[in-house]
Amino acid sequence: MEREDRRRDVPRTDVVLADPRLVTATSVLGRATVKSAVAMAQERARRGEIPPDAVADTAVAALPSRATTLTPVINATGVVLHTNLGRAALSASVVDALGAAAGHTDVEFDLATGNRARRGRGTLDALAAAVPDAGAVHVVNNGAAALVLAATALAAGRQIVVSRGELIEIGDGFRLPDLLQSTGARLCEVGTTNRTALRDYEQAIAQDTAFLLKVHPANFVMRGFTSSVPTRDLATLGLPVVVDIGSGLLAPEPLLPEEPDATTALRDGAALVTASGDKLLGGPQAGLLLGRAELVERLRRHPLARALRVDKLTLAGLEATLRGPESPTWQALRRDPRELRERAEGMRDRLRDHGIAAEAVETVSVVGGGGAPGVELPSWAVSLDPALAEPLRAKAVVGRVERGRLLLDLRCVPPDRDGDVCAAVREA
Repeated sequence: MEREDRRRDVPRTDVVLADPRLVTATSVLGRATVKSAVAMAQERARRGEIPPDAVADTAVAALPSRATTLTPVINATGVVLHTNLGRAALSASVVDALGAAAGHTDVEFDLATGNRARRGRGTLDALAAAVPDAGAVHVVNNGAAALVLAATALAAGRQIVVSRGELIEIGDGFRLPDLLQSTGARLCEVGTTNRTALRDYEQAIAQDTAFLLKVHPANFVMRGFTSSVPTRDLATLGLPVVVDIGSGLLAPEPLLPEEPDATTALRDGAALVTASGDKLLGGPQAGLLLGRAELVERLRRHPLARALRVDKLTLAGLEATLRGPESPTWQALRRDPRELRERAEGMRDRLRDHGIAAEAVETVSVVGGGGAPGVELPSWAVSLDPALAEPLRAKAVVGRVERGRLLLDLRCVPPDRDGDVCAAVREA
């Protein structure tokens, strides 16, 4: 009888949904999400876990904060381009551009004439201006897609010559040879794992060789008795040279002197350069194609290019990255270790004031994301009990456990988030 009374007291769904808080939530999260939260709260009331008059409050408390399940994370790992955390963090100007592009836009429309226009013309113009040595540019949906489009359009049924030491695995089990062979091209591997010479390429060139491929081994470093052939030497062999630089560095960067860049590759004779947009460029995921105008046009007009086309949000974000202020990626890469030490010591002191054992320790950060392998960036971190790693992840603060300590490396943490990190540690 008591259970039946409880059921009678549980408010109807339409009554609960009329709560102003839930009406507002419905406009943001959608009716299905809100109604599901109400149904779960009603069931809890029927079981006697909560009083009937708490159904609306319980439903409101159970609602997610946003319509996506993706959770913003504070990256305290010390890996600037952390693939599992979405690689490049986007700047405020990029976020603003995404908002502007969210509705109807002139992505492929000329407002002056009322006619169809070149898709993403502003983005392509910005990319061309950033790499003036490129005769033409094109954008697809990621770096691997850029290379696949090049192989499909230029080498399907033909041969690609590539150094055996550059046939890399790019992550999640995907391997470059499999990627290229899926296009219908045939690979001719030359040299050995550790050494490849110009004559190896020269001897492998056949009548059906489409191009010579040079790939930057962006996720490992090979030292010792090694050699590879620079782009400028490959360009002397009379065939197009396609260079996959991977990380998206568009021009030489003193901070990363060993990292290949698009400008230098083109000046050294590359016919085509492929790269990613969400690594060292610091923008959204995209594949960049830069090179000779006739080759880029062949790629742009290939049927596969339509399947790899980027949407308006990517175009907006990429253009804002190219035209806007320094990206969060480069802000993190260029942070002064002295500033990081001062911040780490300040956070240590604040945590100690709350009775939490903490130390400020010197450490090293890395670029990550398939860029600048082997480069170590001097950094500072807050060292904590490793038992805090899991509860901090529950609060979306991700550090790294190293030598029995949890390190919160501050290189990738914006200075205005230090207070949020301290608060998370206190509550963990």
